[in-house]
Amino acid sequence: MTTSRPEQAPPGLRVGGYELLTRLGEGGMGVVHLARRPGGERVALKVLRPHIVGDDEARHRLAREVNSLSRIKSRRVAEIVDADPWGDIPFVATRYVPGLSLHDHVHEEGPLAGADLVWAASCLAEALAAVHEVGVLHRDIKPSNVLMEGRTPILIDFGLARVADDPKLTHTGWLLGTPGYLAPEILYGDDATAASDVHSWAATVAFAGTGRPPFGRGPSVAVMDRVRRGEHDLADLDPVLRPAIEEALDPDPSRRPSLPELRQWLDRLLPSRAVREPDPFTMPMAVATLASTQDTTEVVGRGSEPLPADRWRSGSDRPAASVTTPPTSPVHAPEPPAQDRAPWTEPRPRETRVLPEDGATEAIREPGTEAPPWAPPPRAGGLERFRRGTLVLAGAAVVGAGVAVAPYVTALVAVVVTWLLRSGSLAGSAAGARRQLRGTKWYDAPQLLLATPWHALAAVPGVLLLVTWSLGLAMAAALLCFAAGLSLTPSLGVIGLALALAMWWGPGSSRLRRPVQRLSHPVASRGVPWFLAMLVLVAAAAGLASAASSNGTQWAPAADRPLADVRLPGWL
Repeated sequence: MTTSRPEQAPPGLRVGGYELLTRLGEGGMGVVHLARRPGGERVALKVLRPHIVGDDEARHRLAREVNSLSRIKSRRVAEIVDADPWGDIPFVATRYVPGLSLHDHVHEEGPLAGADLVWAASCLAEALAAVHEVGVLHRDIKPSNVLMEGRTPILIDFGLARVADDPKLTHTGWLLGTPGYLAPEILYGDDATAASDVHSWAATVAFAGTGRPPFGRGPSVAVMDRVRRGEHDLADLDPVLRPAIEEALDPDPSRRPSLPELRQWLDRLLPSRAVREPDPFTMPMAVATLASTQDTTEVVGRGSEPLPADRWRSGSDRPAASVTTPPTSPVHAPEPPAQDRAPWTEPRPRETRVLPEDGATEAIREPGTEAPPWAPPPRAGGLERFRRGTLVLAGAAVVGAGVAVAPYVTALVAVVVTWLLRSGSLAGSAAGARRQLRGTKWYDAPQLLLATPWHALAAVPGVLLLVTWSLGLAMAAALLCFAAGLSLTPSLGVIGLALALAMWWGPGSSRLRRPVQRLSHPVASRGVPWFLAMLVLVAAAAGLASAASSNGTQWAPAADRPLADVRLPGWL
């Protein structure tokens, strides 16, 4: 569908009881409007062109397709909410998604990275699974057919969808889809399968992560030739996702992973908190940019062999969310020989770099290991999480003991360290975003150095917020100590401990935690380094506590403690 600016529809213009508000775009099938019934929610209403529904046979076909697509119920799909194939002006209305297309979002905001990219890939796979569950192949997955609802992608524009038991109704010579995102078997003239949608899914995820089409730009013939040969460019794609995307872009459909296998793997990549739906941030109005001249969807014809149910279902521990699964109409795909599946189910005979959980270093997985080359790093076990927690508590104890010895000096050092770590984190994030957007350049280091003063200044508001929050909690701890009648030195230790923990978990503290965790997580992963680190931290805390107990508290640069003239019980 070609991109166009929003245009106000003539006042009072209605189709099927819907008032047309804004023209969103148009394509080969028709024109899409933002529309609404009185008192109802807004919808994306596609008014179909006369040649699409020019006779009774075409309307019957459209009615069948609408009936099939109406079975798709998923939060990741802009499902059909209303349609009238038999009206004077035939239309199809889908859920309105007020966001930019993935194509426009990437060009305006830059490529997705890290957890956002994994989340987008997982949501698109879930949407595609919901489509396949009702026996339909999308066959036109591409960045312009994905709308971003905040961080969450929504799959749209199924076009001329067909169910698996319908006869093939394409016109001879038509190319349905966009060359850079079509699977090579379709370009060869073969029937589409579920593996074809997997190929298009991988190409779309690759665009989301790199900001460019994986098979390049240029004349359609050149792009299609690169697709057939499997000559893709994934150089800047996140290393965690790259091996799986390479497998999914294999020119041989029998060597691609199945969709359930991909979903199971992506579920393991997502942190546990990401299972929840992220809070959406949607724009009040945006163009639903759909960039092809054909609104196309396809399913496999009757000539394909059925896909065995155990292979189709076994890869996922759960069905797609909010999907109503019909008892019939399975998606068809040819079953490859067992030996042809070996490249997917067994490790590739090559070295593969796998990022550890903290992202600090790389580990090399040698050929012949049991895990597939694209497997995610294992989650930290209970013992390792315990070690991480004890390191944090021991570090907070050092700060608490330091406050008991020299409150002003320790607090000042804590604030300065927080500011430096936050500045470095901002600078590193900006440098990483630039590398993701345009690759590594020779001037990256000088640019980082020149930008350091700006990042140091930009870190100040976040540090002030975090310090204010932490001082408030420290004052609350002081009041509790006063109420409990503790003496001055133990009270200062408790106040310092509360201050350290508040700064570690307070608002904006992730910029403080991440740099520290790059050192602490590898230490906590092994018993001996963790034990030695704990020994050092406990000894430091004990030494400071002993100094505070024997020599008293040093209030430098002040001459005495605050409110020295006020007699406070236990703090004399």
